Amino acid sequence: MASLLYGAGLRLRECLKLRVKDVDFDYRQILVRDGKGGKDRVTMLPESVIAPLKAHLVRVKALHDRDLADGFGDVELPDALFRKYPRAPYEWGWKFVFPSHKLSADPRTGVIRRHHVYENYLIRAVKRATRAAGIAKHVSCHTLRHSFATHLLQSGSDIRTVQELLGHSDVSTTMIYTHVLNKGGRGVKSPLDRVEQRRAAYRVH
Repeated sequence: MASLLYGAGLRLRECLKLRVKDVDFDYRQILVRDGKGGKDRVTMLPESVIAPLKAHLVRVKALHDRDLADGFGDVELPDALFRKYPRAPYEWGWKFVFPSHKLSADPRTGVIRRHHVYENYLIRAVKRATRAAGIAKHVSCHTLRHSFATHLLQSGSDIRTVQELLGHSDVSTTMIYTHVLNKGGRGVKSPLDRVEQRRAAYRVH
């Protein structure tokens, strides 16, 4: 999940709500449904996550088959889709890529089903990884999405392309990430560093 936040620029909720049918291994892309602002978009599927994600989905499919055998197996869908396709909640393609490890009752309808994993599951994991790496700065799930954008821009990706991958309505929002193209102090080198640089060059000669 963390690999998709960083490797595909997903928001936390977008990752949690990801459906099996939205992952296209052939075209190496992910369809993000109902993102921020209610918009759909397409982003990249990192090559490095394909093998572990396929292995993960094999285990999820086995869980789905077991739920069906036990008389469950449906999944929550938007009302419009449910009315149009009443059997869709039982189809494999509509299952969450990252399902909860347990069944629970829908608070609105009382229907017992398997929802997606709880968001704190990933939030806590990122915090543990941050501590284990010895990082003193504040790191959250959204930091991984920020890093996706900044690293693409650093590597020379077009800002309009990054805008589309992030799902920003306005390029001015994406422009916020261009600050990384400057070094500290707005790209200006400290005079002390310049002096030390000249001293080092003098010693070499």
